[in-house]
Amino acid sequence: MFSFEIKDAIDIFLVAIMLYYTYRFMRESRSINVFIGILVFILIWLLVSRVVEMRLLGAILDKLVGVGSLAILILFQDEIRKFLNNLGGHNRIRTMLKFFSSNDQKKEEVDREKVMAIVMACQSMARGKVGALIVIERHSSLNEIVETGDTIDANINQRLIENIFFKNSPLHDGAMIISNHRIKAAGCILPVSHDLNIPRELGLRHRAAMGMSQASDALCIVVSEETGRISAAINGQFRLRLSAENLESLLNEELGK
Repeated sequence: MFSFEIKDAIDIFLVAIMLYYTYRFMRESRSINVFIGILVFILIWLLVSRVVEMRLLGAILDKLVGVGSLAILILFQDEIRKFLNNLGGHNRIRTMLKFFSSNDQKKEEVDREKVMAIVMACQSMARGKVGALIVIERHSSLNEIVETGDTIDANINQRLIENIFFKNSPLHDGAMIISNHRIKAAGCILPVSHDLNIPRELGLRHRAAMGMSQASDALCIVVSEETGRISAAINGQFRLRLSAENLESLLNEELGK
């Protein structure tokens, strides 16, 4: 006799969520046709093995599924890494982890000074229309990105930030990475987003900032060389035309999580 319990409803709901997020990741990475092909193959495999019960064909498909799982991990390792990064950086999970840790008030005051150094540097560069791209590490490690540039490992300082992005500086075209309250590296190369929804007037720095915010939970700040406007990208979303006060508020809000 067929019975339907609460756990069956939960099971269906969880599978639906898994398929939905898998579909989103495949669509963002322009692999939607691959996702549909995999889905069709799974349906055929279930039909042959479980419904029709064709033993020979079912056994062949079972072997292909085993090998295919490994192939999927290799083909979509970037998407899987992004999913795990997003999962580990989810606000609720971070809140649960912070419950078991203590926050030092003195450390927060020191961080506020460093936030102001970043804000003042961006404001100064915006007035002079000096292009800049600053990536602030949050929970996801950016060690791979740091290795693409020149290591600095210095205290966060307004003058140092401005000197790095000075037009004649050899490091001004790349991104600056800030990690553990220090300037770790400059001249770093970021993954560029190919999202078609990005406004055309935004340049390569904005696309690199968006790509980094999609690949990690980092906070990316952009100063436009053409307009002098300050923008930020976080969690795959842009915050455009930020004032110094807006930027300070954003940094205090996001870095305090």
